[in-house]
Amino acid sequence: MKLETATSREVADYLEECSGIVLPTGSLEQHGPIGLIGTDALCVTTISERAATQSTMLIAPTLCYTPAQFNMNFAGTVSVTARAFAQLFEDILRSLHKQGFKFIYVLNGHGANLAPMRSAVHDLYLDLDDRAPKVKLRSWWDYPTVNALRNELYGEWEGMHGTPSEVAITQASVRVVDSSNHQPPTLLSKEFIRDHAGDFHGPASEHALDFPDGRVGSHSELATIEHGEALIAAAASALKGEFTSWISSPG
Repeated sequence: MKLETATSREVADYLEECSGIVLPTGSLEQHGPIGLIGTDALCVTTISERAATQSTMLIAPTLCYTPAQFNMNFAGTVSVTARAFAQLFEDILRSLHKQGFKFIYVLNGHGANLAPMRSAVHDLYLDLDDRAPKVKLRSWWDYPTVNALRNELYGEWEGMHGTPSEVAITQASVRVVDSSNHQPPTLLSKEFIRDHAGDFHGPASEHALDFPDGRVGSHSELATIEHGEALIAAAASALKGEFTSWISSPG
């Protein structure tokens, strides 16, 4: 069930049986030559909605206006400050909590969201302490079954941005973009991946010079619809299992 297409009465009935909700978070930013602008948001929306067909689960609208400053030199990217995003995210958590949601499961699709969201959760806990809702942050690619599949399908060509795994999900759920660019990008070193985890990149102008086609070590053209279907199924199953176990755990 989706929050935006439910009635108030239906949500009240849901809360009598379950006090957990899934909040997807993504971004609006370029994803290379064949990646859609809304890839991060589309991935988490697709995965959460697929999981909701398999279990009783309420899905909040996807939050996609998020920090993406390093991609602002590419057309179509929309970025907000980390401060603004953290405040909006915290306000949403507080509102959901006031409505009776005790468990808020955040399914994330954008690395740069993680630091501001963690900061917001810490501030919420500092304010409300044991009265605060329980909040879990999980990026869809971090599920062990999903990560294993990504490694199996793409190995080191998964890269960091415009990844074939996320492009495959949008191919299966939205559309395939044709491209004449079939050359792999430059492979990333382990040191680069370590130092830029969480989308920790420099100014947009420098980033565009370093990665002119938008991809960051990711061979997007390896993506297929079949891969996307497999990744969606694996992630939805993992989300369903973890969400169900979490909201039913004592304490």
